[in-house]
Amino acid sequence: MAEELRSSARRAASSTPVVRHGRLKRRSIWRTLAKVTATLVAVTLVSGVSVAAYAAWDLANTAQPSITLGNEDVLEGVPDVGAIDGGVNLLLIGSDSREGQGDGFGDPDEETAVLNDVTMLLHISEDHTNASVISFPRDMLVDVPACVDPADPAGDPLYEQYGVKMNSVLSLGGMPCVVKTVEQLVGVSIPFAGTVQFLGVAGLSEAVGGVPVCIAEPIEDEHTDLYLPAGTQELSGMEALQFLRTRHGVGDGSDLGRISNQQVFMSALARTLQSNGTLSDPVKLYGIAKAALANMQLSDSLMDPTTMISIASALKDTDLSKIAFVQYPTGYSDGDLIPSGSAEIVNTALQNDMPVAFDPEADEAAFASAGDPTAVDAAPAPEAEAPAEEEAPATADGATPPPTVEALPSDVTGQTAAETRCSAGRTLDDQ
Repeated sequence: MAEELRSSARRAASSTPVVRHGRLKRRSIWRTLAKVTATLVAVTLVSGVSVAAYAAWDLANTAQPSITLGNEDVLEGVPDVGAIDGGVNLLLIGSDSREGQGDGFGDPDEETAVLNDVTMLLHISEDHTNASVISFPRDMLVDVPACVDPADPAGDPLYEQYGVKMNSVLSLGGMPCVVKTVEQLVGVSIPFAGTVQFLGVAGLSEAVGGVPVCIAEPIEDEHTDLYLPAGTQELSGMEALQFLRTRHGVGDGSDLGRISNQQVFMSALARTLQSNGTLSDPVKLYGIAKAALANMQLSDSLMDPTTMISIASALKDTDLSKIAFVQYPTGYSDGDLIPSGSAEIVNTALQNDMPVAFDPEADEAAFASAGDPTAVDAAPAPEAEAPAEEEAPATADGATPPPTVEALPSDVTGQTAAETRCSAGRTLDDQ
């Protein structure tokens, strides 16, 4: 083990840094060794197993180079062991770059533009009692603040831009610029972020052991080569990736329909991780952390594996009905997709650390999911989980306290993790 560690250190010291989007830090051998030591202590305390030393060494040598977001100072004092202390804002970016992805996704020189095809914000409340995952439509127009130029990090920043498509921000300024754009849009600080490509999604889905997904109608999509029959299907690896990518094979064939389909998968994933004890099992979490380090480009703030494990642990006891998957509300103006007035309600919930409650009149069927009438573990009726509609008790001075839940209007669609919904598939004849 010692000889392997020394060999790894020599290789790290002599390797040439890889140029990537954003400002990169060259990790010195002492920084790497410090992370190994810290992770060793944390894994030992959490799991108490004899393989802790190997696990720490293995994780440290799995990681890709990290990216500096520039706002990591808000994390000072965060503990390394156990569920993370306080709230979490983490941005997950899915890149459609074909670079390094093999032959199964088209020519990397002809069909890649390094777009953030998927942009999701995970918010975990300060007390860990609720969480929200906000999906931002890729074609939504946003304003982009001044960002560090990935091609010249020490030079002049990139100018701010207005009314550009969300999915173009990654190519403009890399991961840090996507983070700054979403921070400006919703009004919260986001100190954690990660970017994943196609093969990384497949690897991560395998690490969690597969996800059982309900499919209402068969899915046939020749664009992603996905063909699934109706019923409950166990998805992992490439099949899970294609399910998350499919657009033509679900709902109305739009990107908004694809978001709804992704929420079907993510809610099933949340139920699976809680029911099989993964979020309480350090060994299982280690496997997921290893897959994330190997398959994702992470911000500096996520490079310590114990941080990832702490974030995951924060959700182990969260009520599934309090984990909401929200499609950021949009509308059309002169043919362009822009945030609607209801977006401010979603922003307010994030800024005030409040759980959300969906309007039972929201039209989910218009997109890509449908209720599962055979599910025995379906969520309670929406009316039962909307305390914001009830009359709040007065305080001692007679004033009415602020609501404890943000009631979303009917144009904000989504679902909770407690709801078993089914993907509304489309066959080739319907396309």
